[in-house]
Amino acid sequence: MSGFHEVRFPARLAFGSGSGIERKTEIVSLASGYERRISPWALGRRRYLIGAGVKSLVDAAELLAFFEAREGRLYGFRFKDFADFKSCALNVSPAATDQAIGSGDGVTTAFQLVKAYASVVRDITKPVNGTVRVAVEGVEVGFAVDETTGIVTLAGAPAAGQTVTAGFEFDTPVRFDSERIDLTLEGVDAGRLTAVSLVEIRV
Repeated sequence: MSGFHEVRFPARLAFGSGSGIERKTEIVSLASGYERRISPWALGRRRYLIGAGVKSLVDAAELLAFFEAREGRLYGFRFKDFADFKSCALNVSPAATDQAIGSGDGVTTAFQLVKAYASVVRDITKPVNGTVRVAVEGVEVGFAVDETTGIVTLAGAPAAGQTVTAGFEFDTPVRFDSERIDLTLEGVDAGRLTAVSLVEIRV
């Protein structure tokens, strides 16, 4: 497995970027005219286009340096998806009761941060430092969080049947999906980058 750098892509260089989610669906057309549709992916995969908003050579140089430090597509990194980076709605602050992350059994103390999209549940592996809050039955409790995996460990095991919830901000783990970045010099301190694609990775 290739490595991952626990560094966030500079947010200001992401302004003007495009984003979307892709799914993979296999469709078989039957002789009866019906279709059989299955998906080998449990979750959608995020994709981003960055660089279009970069105009100054200073910003372009910073993006190129970041690309070089990641060795192109080799190393993953953190990316703030401005359309989806909280456990709650974008216009409010995370609360400890935002997302159900587990149920107590009197023994387990470690729980994976997750975010639910209706029936689809996404593991959150890159929480943002200082933003995580955890509660048991609505009461905030002490915990430790591994910011490289998204696993929270409570000070004590919740009793059987007690609901464990959490609120947080998070980054999306991505990598570059291009082997090159092209820069066009347009002035003494002006340049234009071709759009560079990023793709979400599982870590």
